Amino acid sequence: MAMGVAAVISFDVVGQIATGGGEAVTWIAVIAVGFLLPYALVFAETGAAFPQEGGPYVWVKLAFGRTTAALTTLFYWVTNPVWLGGSLVFIAAESWDGFVFPLGSGTVADYTFKLLFIWAAILTAIVSLRRGKWITTAGAAAKVLALAVFSGTAVAYGVEHGFRGLDQASFSPTAVGFLGLVPVLLFAFVGFEAPNAAGDEMHDPQRDVPVSIGISGLIATCCYLLPVLAILSAAPAGQVTGIGGFMDAARLVFGVYGDWSGPLLTMAAVLFVFALLTQGSAWMIVSDRMQAMAAADDGFFSRGLGAFHPRLGTPVRMNLLSGITATLFMVAAMNLAAGDAAAVFGVVLTVAITTLLLSYLAIVPALIRLRLRRAEVPRPYEVPFGTRGFVVCASLVYAWIVLGSWVALFPGTLEHLVGLPYDFADVWGVSRTTFETFTLGTVVLLLAVGTAGLWGRRGKGTRH
Repeated sequence: MAMGVAAVISFDVVGQIATGGGEAVTWIAVIAVGFLLPYALVFAETGAAFPQEGGPYVWVKLAFGRTTAALTTLFYWVTNPVWLGGSLVFIAAESWDGFVFPLGSGTVADYTFKLLFIWAAILTAIVSLRRGKWITTAGAAAKVLALAVFSGTAVAYGVEHGFRGLDQASFSPTAVGFLGLVPVLLFAFVGFEAPNAAGDEMHDPQRDVPVSIGISGLIATCCYLLPVLAILSAAPAGQVTGIGGFMDAARLVFGVYGDWSGPLLTMAAVLFVFALLTQGSAWMIVSDRMQAMAAADDGFFSRGLGAFHPRLGTPVRMNLLSGITATLFMVAAMNLAAGDAAAVFGVVLTVAITTLLLSYLAIVPALIRLRLRRAEVPRPYEVPFGTRGFVVCASLVYAWIVLGSWVALFPGTLEHLVGLPYDFADVWGVSRTTFETFTLGTVVLLLAVGTAGLWGRRGKGTRH
């Protein structure tokens, strides 16, 4: 369960969600019911029925074959070093610079901090899972503790000064707000299948998977709703940013502690950065193992990438490749146009959202195919109403994923289609050309890499 909480509760997107204002709370509730509930149901059943190590890779391979599974896993895996070297490291550096020790922007200290952050996360993934899980568990606890303390402090601040931010916030849903929030909210809620990538490490995966998903889903919903409400209650309307939303609001509400506010705020920032670090390492543990399984099973690029260290039991070569990928993306993002930190953060976060959601375009149909074609497999947990209920839930999840993928890749197009106002430069802080270079460019690059990997596999005579 700790792995699920550490992986799924995305600390870095809390501020980004809060930029949607009061209606963000409304859409969190809607997507928790309309997407998270059916998503949790179908992944709980599939995860319990097919608990083999490798998770989504195994499911897609069983449903559609090795080639589709290899490409799907590539998109699923690359999301995490891109995310680690993009939004996670940027928001960590921004918080450290503002509340712990000044780093400056683009300085040697800034680069050094970001490199240390990336490789500390990679090192945590390299150590054996039996030891590394305690770091992940500590990160999950730190994340929940930080959110609880912040939310409680915001209530105390509101009691003392009034909940003026909530008074000004509009909770009425709008089409513009929905389209702006749907990709990041889907990104925030996906990932409950993550523990299946390490399924062989569980004592009783058929029992543990559904329980883990159910509890993690409930915790995740609360851990998004409460801090977003807290941020909106304290931060001035229209002044919440994705990169600074959480800690900027903490700076304001921690004023209730008087002379203790400075040291407590510093401690909160350190806790925040630690939670971000373990969040990244949790996903490295999951995605690197899954990609290593694909390499070992399929020969995608090289079977050597699928080697697990004999003593540590971790895919060290794949871990190192993730660290290199994250580092390269961080350097590229550092040189992203002339946008401010908030604009760069929004763009690099969208790249991670895009690659992850695209992987589910194959994963979700694989779940349906396994339900229909592998009905004989024992299912310790089943979605209500059997096959019909499963297909309905999975189809609803797929519709959400298609919508989120389109909006992430081509923001503003649906708004223009239905006649809604949309100023691209005003929303993103960069030009559309710069944005598409990072998003579409990443997708095209991945497809080229995937094609090269498949070609290399065929060249070695790998059986399909």
